[in-house]
Amino acid sequence: MAKLVSKTYGDALFGVAVEEGRIGQFFDEVSAIRTALQENEDLNKLMNHPKIDKDEKVKILKNCFEKFVSNEIIGLLSMLVEKDHYNEVDSVFDYFINRVKEYKGIGIADITTAIELSKNQKEEIEKKLLSTTDYNKFEMYFKVDPSIIGGMIIRIGDRVVDSSVKTKLYGLTRDLSKIQLKVGDNTP
Repeated sequence: MAKLVSKTYGDALFGVAVEEGRIGQFFDEVSAIRTALQENEDLNKLMNHPKIDKDEKVKILKNCFEKFVSNEIIGLLSMLVEKDHYNEVDSVFDYFINRVKEYKGIGIADITTAIELSKNQKEEIEKKLLSTTDYNKFEMYFKVDPSIIGGMIIRIGDRVVDSSVKTKLYGLTRDLSKIQLKVGDNTP
């Protein structure tokens, strides 16, 4: 359900942004509101409080953001409140931001390695990804996880390339467990 909500509202906002030629503006506004909401826990508690009616919540949002963002963004926030989907605001904004990045040819790569990589190694990985994908730029997020033993795991959207030693060992173990050795059977 949450994925459907984020896709529905995120696609609608993206459609308006493209139609009006305001992708950059909406992207900046959504990013700013997302950050403000993440940093203000009290506002989120207030917006999710069951005893505050929807009209009051819409007024609160308008008072907080009306001077800083476009009417379309305020309208989206109001609609999320009115349809009881405010708790999905983060996923809607994340979906929209990712959709804009995809539109602009910006890939998001999560790379996990067993050890910290040097700056040159990170640049080489980015060059390789740029040459093997349709993206013209990447946002690279590196993570160290010693449990993968060696190699790396690259995640771009829903695609994963796992060349970690841990995964290769798991596959080998699984394959070996399928082999049945027959003790005492010397038949050729």
